[in-house]
Amino acid sequence: MENIVRNVLLMIGGVYVLLGLWCVFLPEKTSKAVGFDLLPGQGQSEFFTVYGGLEVGLGLLLIVPLFANGDVRTVLMGCVLLHGGLVLFRSVSFFLYSGFATTTYILATVEWVIFLGSTILFYLFKQES
Repeated sequence: MENIVRNVLLMIGGVYVLLGLWCVFLPEKTSKAVGFDLLPGQGQSEFFTVYGGLEVGLGLLLIVPLFANGDVRTVLMGCVLLHGGLVLFRSVSFFLYSGFATTTYILATVEWVIFLGSTILFYLFKQES
């Protein structure tokens, strides 16, 4: 089970690193895909930092146990908590706002899949321990 968890974390972490790099190297395209207008200077810096830097950092956080022989269970719990927060706030946003593009629904679906999948893996991993 630990190898499955490590591979899942590698996959999710890899996606975060790639998304972060996409935000860094193609910020105009990425920001438009998620509905942001990049204001010169301030907006560009914020998008570069939060969407680029934070996503790369989250990806590395999920990948580190593969190479550092770390506590996979704790990192998996972090993955559950992170995506639980994303799912909660995204779901609330659907009630507060309107006018969503297809990209938003795709992101929400991926967030739910990761949340539910990592929750199931966490439960199974806990049962095995």
